[in-house]
Amino acid sequence: MRKSELRPYRWPSHLKKQTSQLWYGCDYNPDQWPEEVWDEDIRLMNQARVNVVALAVFSWSRIEPSQGVFDFDWLDRIIDKLGRAGIGVNLASATASPPLWLTQAHPEVLLRDERGDTVWPGARQHWRPTSPVFRSYALKLCRAMAEHYRDNPYLVAWHVGNEYGCHNRFDYSDDAMRAFQRWCRHRYKDIEAVNRAWGTNFWSQRLSDFSQILPPRFIGLGNFQNPGRMLDFERFSSDALKDFYMAERDTLAEITPDIPLTTNFMVSAGGFALDYDDWGDQVDFVANDHYATPGRNHLEELAYSSSLVDAIARRRPWWLMEQSTSAVNWRPVNPRKEPGQLERDSLAHLALGADAICYFQWRQSRAGAEKFHSAMLPHAGEDTAVFRDVCQLGVDLQGLSQAGLAGSTLAKAPLALVFDYASQWASSHASSPSDRVEHGQEPPVWYRAFLDNAIRPDVLPVRATWEEYPLVVLPALYLIDADLSKRLHKYVHSGGRLIVTWGSGIADEQDRVWTGGYPGPLRDLLGLSVEEFAPMAPGTPGLLDHLDLTNGVTAHDWADVIGHLDKGTKVLASYRADPWTGMDGMPAMTVHDWGHGKAAYLGCRLDAQNLAKVLPALLEALDVADMRSAQGDSDLLRVERVGQNDRTRFVFLFNRTKHPVQVQLEGQVLVGSLASVDGDGKQASLQVNGALVQRVVGHRH
Repeated sequence: MRKSELRPYRWPSHLKKQTSQLWYGCDYNPDQWPEEVWDEDIRLMNQARVNVVALAVFSWSRIEPSQGVFDFDWLDRIIDKLGRAGIGVNLASATASPPLWLTQAHPEVLLRDERGDTVWPGARQHWRPTSPVFRSYALKLCRAMAEHYRDNPYLVAWHVGNEYGCHNRFDYSDDAMRAFQRWCRHRYKDIEAVNRAWGTNFWSQRLSDFSQILPPRFIGLGNFQNPGRMLDFERFSSDALKDFYMAERDTLAEITPDIPLTTNFMVSAGGFALDYDDWGDQVDFVANDHYATPGRNHLEELAYSSSLVDAIARRRPWWLMEQSTSAVNWRPVNPRKEPGQLERDSLAHLALGADAICYFQWRQSRAGAEKFHSAMLPHAGEDTAVFRDVCQLGVDLQGLSQAGLAGSTLAKAPLALVFDYASQWASSHASSPSDRVEHGQEPPVWYRAFLDNAIRPDVLPVRATWEEYPLVVLPALYLIDADLSKRLHKYVHSGGRLIVTWGSGIADEQDRVWTGGYPGPLRDLLGLSVEEFAPMAPGTPGLLDHLDLTNGVTAHDWADVIGHLDKGTKVLASYRADPWTGMDGMPAMTVHDWGHGKAAYLGCRLDAQNLAKVLPALLEALDVADMRSAQGDSDLLRVERVGQNDRTRFVFLFNRTKHPVQVQLEGQVLVGSLASVDGDGKQASLQVNGALVQRVVGHRH
């Protein structure tokens, strides 16, 4: 369960104090453009109904061109222009990348990689989170920014730092070494506890003093790091960056106590840099940067990620700080967004709890590494499809604000899908049964499979209160400690329904393997014991590359060798395989009664399509099959937000397919993007990438 103290929730106030207004805006970099462009920018922002911009994210070298010399004149002028036009400012602390005069004078603030090589200036975020020298300069800048803008009427929020850990997640310098030693001393108190946690008797790694603790620096090609130390270094790295953020936050808050503060997380289906659930306690409101995965899973990955953000935000409105209007610039191939996706994506974030929709950035850059990253105002100017879509979205967000969407909350789903940052870190280390599988890959697969059964899950961090859900799913949750085991036993015994998969409960919180059979402390709950793993190697002749199940699906990458079943454990499916594999007839899918509840186990890895096929049988075996029938059409993603009076609902519908989909209307249509209402007003057609928002008044049946 969550233990840390939450900061009080504070949401930025609009310049005109409209409490029911959604935020709409972008990063804005006026210092990249001649000043004569600014008025044109503001005219077009007003045309698009932009009401907030993030300023000065990478402007340290303009604000402090030399040590101790501050130039706020240009920033004052643009803030005044924006504010007079009704556009609030989300002002950055500007510390994301140090200026060259600082790194020239103090090269000791620069990162060191695992080989000890210096990470030189030339990009961004090349600073050490644990450098006392860098912290001193950064906090002086924060103090100067806060003192200068403490009474500015157009400042609506502080944007502290930027995407912490995007490029400086790991530092292997001596500063980091000393900080890691202090972190371990605080966590373990005595060195023998470290030895037990890391299993240092292996390979003669025993420690006799905290001064012997090193970051996981380069140890030679083909060698393996101590996994316990690796896991703790990842925890430490998240904490070190959080500590730096908190120092900036507290400096700003001391001088401007009435201005809400946040920083932009990077939560996505592949975003594991920091423990964002832990960080969520330390912001006044949660903000996220999300760049959609192009291709087949675009919408599903976006919805999965936003659901997780909503949980990290503790079910309170959150801020989408960055996304792209079209192509990004940092993938090997950068496809543009399809027609309709600009608005569809924003409405999907909105559906899943965002009350602010923003982009990187306003005007597409002419120079620099991100010049081909799309923007609200493209290189081609205002007479473009992108800018017309930007303006239409502004109109639609204004209409949704007038309809009362702001402040409503995401309706609870019928099941919880659990994700854990530490399990992802631990399962991604080398020297595992298969480097083809990691914990973080699996929750998105389950999310899609549930959508294919017309059920939308809530994605929850492992520390969240998932006990209130009738069904909880643990996909490949590698780390399960004694406390989590007790929670799970109590949940099922009290009547909860639980699905656990392969790769779960392998180790405790320190990555020490549970002995006696897998999945460790859950064996009695699941009524089985796994003796060993049967990883599969596609493309390697003579080795197992797949396994067929008796229920008609095919497993890949991983299967468990279940050597024991308790009396009363029911087998739902087994393997069909050649005798030489030793897997023929082996249980693959089971269910077990425990107290007043039931626990199912899936002992092999399935892709989303195959998983969707077995879900009905799993849900039926768990006596929760009724959650399928109430959800409607699997061609649609259906999400509800609930108003504060609980009588008003906002129903969002999204076409998940590559063909038009007919939908039944439930209430007043507020927004239809690539959607048309039929003549009788009872149905609508959603085109590819289409989205529909309705307001329904009255209690839900």
